[in-house]
Amino acid sequence: MTLASFIPSVSGMNAMSKAQESVAQNIVNMNTTGYKQRQTLFYTLLGSSGMNVGSQSGLHSSRADITGVDSFNRTNIDIEGVTKATGNTFDVAINGNSNAFYKLHDGYGNYFYTRAGDFKKSAQDGNAYLVSSGGLFVQGFKAINGEFEFANTPSDIMIDAPNTIAQRPTTKASIIANLPAKEVDKSIYSVHIYSENYDGSNLNLIFDRVEGQHNMWNLSLTLDDGTAVCNDKTVTFNTDGKIMTPENLDVTLNWDDGSSSNVTVDISEMTQLGINSEIVNIQQNGDSSGHLIAMGFNDNGVLSARYSNDTELAIAKLAIAGFTAPENLSPYNTTLFETTGEVGNEYYIDPDGIIVPQALESSTVNLEEEFARMITVQRAYSLNAQSLTVNDEMISLLVDLKS
Repeated sequence: MTLASFIPSVSGMNAMSKAQESVAQNIVNMNTTGYKQRQTLFYTLLGSSGMNVGSQSGLHSSRADITGVDSFNRTNIDIEGVTKATGNTFDVAINGNSNAFYKLHDGYGNYFYTRAGDFKKSAQDGNAYLVSSGGLFVQGFKAINGEFEFANTPSDIMIDAPNTIAQRPTTKASIIANLPAKEVDKSIYSVHIYSENYDGSNLNLIFDRVEGQHNMWNLSLTLDDGTAVCNDKTVTFNTDGKIMTPENLDVTLNWDDGSSSNVTVDISEMTQLGINSEIVNIQQNGDSSGHLIAMGFNDNGVLSARYSNDTELAIAKLAIAGFTAPENLSPYNTTLFETTGEVGNEYYIDPDGIIVPQALESSTVNLEEEFARMITVQRAYSLNAQSLTVNDEMISLLVDLKS
């Protein structure tokens, strides 16, 4: 018996120590958002020389000399955690695709990947950015002019939505209404419109039946905060009650503050029937001013700002990365991963349908499994320690015999 007899027991104790470290790491991160369970696996250590083993039958075989065991850690990246609602504005969870990761930037040219979507707003250098819980910049495709069209290259998501937005001037309007064919000789219809300086005003269309003309009306226009000018002065209907001329009104608005604007009013769907003056539908393409009431992600991964005038401005769309071999991502810390030469190609995934707003992905740690693994590891460590003690006693006995 030599000192080499201690190697298997010592290697076994070292391997079990690493396994227990993984168990402890998992347990302490059982409530960490986006954490992926770490698992310790074992492999046999082979000696530097082979063995030639004979048998009573005269047959011989060679095999490697097994000298112990070693371990390595594997992070189970492809297992998804449970999605839990939080109600927090900037929280997002990925659900239904294990090969999908948020992309983060540290500001120094280094990129990391995570499933932890507990993002927050951070003010830096006079700007507001969307950052991870660790302060890394979340990557996304910037919206173009607030519309739901996005840049082709991801960048740091900057939350630059204004607190208020100005009114949008009205340029087009339409009126679908009915003028009475008889008994009523005057009807007024109003369209609420906007200009660059006026946050809403009524444009009034006044129809007066031409005396002695059953299907002809005099048209005049007024504006509550100014004057309205239109070249068309008469509106004519046919015997079926459908409008003949004009179908569109080109109106110049002279506002009280000295500004002016132009509006085209579509009246082609107006009718002259029956005895009632009836409004069916009035529309215009302007908007009132609005103040910011909410901000957050939708289930397509788009961060947008919503205003009191029902306007929604897109800010950015999350950059969700996938890999040819995502299981080869290298853990950087508890929830961050970095690429290696073994992950293959990086590509972007359309987040439509896999994003859950105001929710987070839970840790994948199963506490019952970890306790069972801890008992197994503790037992294996104890047996290796006992084997080491026995080897020590045997060598001591051998030394005593020689003396």
